[in-house]
Amino acid sequence: MSIRQKVKDRRVAAVAVAAVLTLALAGCGGGGDKAGAPQPVASRSDGKDPKQAASTTPSAPPAVIGTAAGPAGVVLEINSAVRDVDGYVTVSGQIKNNGSSTFSQIAALRGDEKTASPASVAGASYVDPVGKKRYFVVRDTEGRCACTTGLSVVKSGESVPFFAQFPAPPATSPEIVFSLPTFATTALKLSE
Repeated sequence: MSIRQKVKDRRVAAVAVAAVLTLALAGCGGGGDKAGAPQPVASRSDGKDPKQAASTTPSAPPAVIGTAAGPAGVVLEINSAVRDVDGYVTVSGQIKNNGSSTFSQIAALRGDEKTASPASVAGASYVDPVGKKRYFVVRDTEGRCACTTGLSVVKSGESVPFFAQFPAPPATSPEIVFSLPTFATTALKLSE
C-alpha cells in the first residue's frame, strides 16, 4: 500500500468521525418537545422570577414554646428545646427587649463565668424534675461554653438570638425547667 493510499484512507476516516460527532452533538441540543419546538419559559404576570419570589417570601416567626420575664421589660422567648441522638439538649430562642431602656446586664447572663466565655449565656442551666438533677452548659476542652457568645447590650425594641447546649437528661424525663440568670424559670417540653 502506498503512502498516498494511507493518507487518503485517513482523510476518509477523519471525515467519517467528524460527521458522526456532528450528528451526535446536534442530537444533544435538547430544550424542545417531541416535535422539536422549544418549550416556553415559565413567567409571572408581575415580571418577577418565580424561583426568586419563593425564596424572598417572608417566613412566619418561629413558635414560642416558653417565655420567662426578665428585668425592665426584657423577655426570654424560647423557640425550641431539642434532645438529639448524640445525647445533648439544645435550647434556643430570643432575648427581646420590650422595655423602654437599653438592657445592659449582659454580664449577669454568664453566671460565674469569668474568662473563657465572657458576654455569653454561659450561666444558663436546667433542672430535670424527674431525676431532680441540675444540668449546666456543655464546655469544650478550653472551658468555652457551647452557647451564644459575643453579646452586647440589647436596645429597646431589639431582639437577639441565643442558644445553649446541655447534656441530655434520661429518656424518662420529657420536660425540663430552664433558667437563665436575671430571668424567671420556665418549663419546657423536650422534642426529639
